[in-house]
Amino acid sequence: MENNRNYFVAIALSVLILVAWQFFYVNPKIEKDRIAAERAQQTQQAQPQTGAEQATPGQPTPGQALPGGAVPGESRDQAVAKSARVVIDTPALSGSINLTGARFDDLKLKGYRETVDPQSPIITLFSPAETADGYFTELGYVGNDATGSVPGPQTVWTLSGGDKLTPSTPVTLTYTNEKGLTFTRTISIDDRYMFQVVDSIKNDAAEPVSLSSYGRVTRFNKPTTPSIYVLHEGFIGVTGDSLQEVSYSDVEDSPPLEPGKATGGWLGITDKYWAATIVPPQETPFDTRFSHFTDGRARYQSDYKGDAVTVAPGQSAQVKNLVFAGAKEVPAVDSYAAAYAIPKFDRLIDWGWFYFITKPMFKMMDFFFRLFGNFGIAILITTIVVKLIFFPLANKQYASMANMKKVQPKMEELKKKFGDDRMGLQQAMMQLYKEEKINPLAGCWPIIIQIPVFFALYKVIYITIEMRHAPFFGWIKDLSAPDPTTIFNLFGLLPYDVPVFLHLGVWPIVMGITMFMQMRMNPTPPDPTQAMLFTWMPVVFTFMLASFPAGLVIYWAWNNTLSIAQQSIIMKRQGVKVELFDNLKQLFSKKPKPAE
Repeated sequence: MENNRNYFVAIALSVLILVAWQFFYVNPKIEKDRIAAERAQQTQQAQPQTGAEQATPGQPTPGQALPGGAVPGESRDQAVAKSARVVIDTPALSGSINLTGARFDDLKLKGYRETVDPQSPIITLFSPAETADGYFTELGYVGNDATGSVPGPQTVWTLSGGDKLTPSTPVTLTYTNEKGLTFTRTISIDDRYMFQVVDSIKNDAAEPVSLSSYGRVTRFNKPTTPSIYVLHEGFIGVTGDSLQEVSYSDVEDSPPLEPGKATGGWLGITDKYWAATIVPPQETPFDTRFSHFTDGRARYQSDYKGDAVTVAPGQSAQVKNLVFAGAKEVPAVDSYAAAYAIPKFDRLIDWGWFYFITKPMFKMMDFFFRLFGNFGIAILITTIVVKLIFFPLANKQYASMANMKKVQPKMEELKKKFGDDRMGLQQAMMQLYKEEKINPLAGCWPIIIQIPVFFALYKVIYITIEMRHAPFFGWIKDLSAPDPTTIFNLFGLLPYDVPVFLHLGVWPIVMGITMFMQMRMNPTPPDPTQAMLFTWMPVVFTFMLASFPAGLVIYWAWNNTLSIAQQSIIMKRQGVKVELFDNLKQLFSKKPKPAE
């Protein structure tokens, strides 16, 4: 029994170290980074920008420079109104395409709002380069003297077909340069977030020309939401068959990262819930680059440059790009991966190391959500399913613990017999385990095996947009956010707010109580250090998990409750007394005063 407790203590200490590291190191670092980002953004807004900014991969050409930097005092609406545009209107998106550069730089997500308040503004994804939050996607070409000027940031396209981009009405843009090259761009969109951009390049000149396509996703700031080590935000892509995840800090003080030439793949920038990506032509090789530019106005850029395409006189060539810009909804992302044969496009969602557990768990939860209409209920039912899957292992765990209790009197006799002879005691205990057919590790392995499942569930609740603003019952309006209540103002009854670190809501308290009861199913360890750890660990976890998503805390509380019931049943079947109430009575009973 003592060895078994040692394993539990080791696991508990490991978890405590991880949680403490999160609380005392990661959270302060996140706050520090957030403040630094806000100050940098304020400084950037206050200083007018000058000079041209190199925009394209490879060698820049004179016509391929960004407009000037952010204009102090200019609003987003003013920046949008400065240029001719084509309206975008779909069930999921609203915005416009800038005819200067044919740039996607005005995009909002109709189905998502900034807060749980239904009257809060809808999410803005793209904004013009002239704004403080500039963020856009652009497709163009790198030419040479023979090609003349080719489409780039400053190119003014002509709207030649359609007047509004909708799922049923594509638009056509045209541009003819001084060398006789005519570019015809047809842009279409589905009812979610995928744009299809098909360029036809016709050469009416007397000589063949070669030019390379490029595409870039550029943003001038980092996300304002705090980053966390379990979530990747920043550059992302697949080159060939290799997934690339590059953080903003990886390129801020380093040369651009270049994964190398590949045929097939995609690239872009991802946030927690949103993303902007480009899928280049899949049949020709291209180079990918992730960069942080500091010339002119600082910016982050994910871009590609394709191999040169040669167009003979009197002939045409076609270049097809896909642009994803929107919410990382699992069904939509999966459907695009299948429909367009985009390699590993489902990894746009950060399923993590335990992909093989995390994604199936989401699928299960999503199934129950569609069945019952509430993700909180889906979490509870998923917990039951997980418990059923691990039922054989849990049975072994609790049966082993019950058997250990049975032989407890014999173990006490051995301790008295061998005294300080630890080697003899160890040998005698191993012999006892063998005679009684007890495996002291049986109670430990089920817990270790379930750790990846717990982590996978945490990932699902934290990173999937389906959990964002998903309500439970009562005061839980967002399962992906911490419980908003706190005991320190009597759960909102007293008219004052408390600091964030003192937010200790109802569900964390419920979780702490269930954890405390589960630990009291077993006798108090005789070792004072272990006894103190077992007593205080539920309290520590209660405060630590107060900042975790409410959905995860609800899962843990419900899982503890099911474990208590399961352990009680198994112990009764093994003929072992359930000592929960006796332990609670002993804990809270008045201790006799020591004899004088």
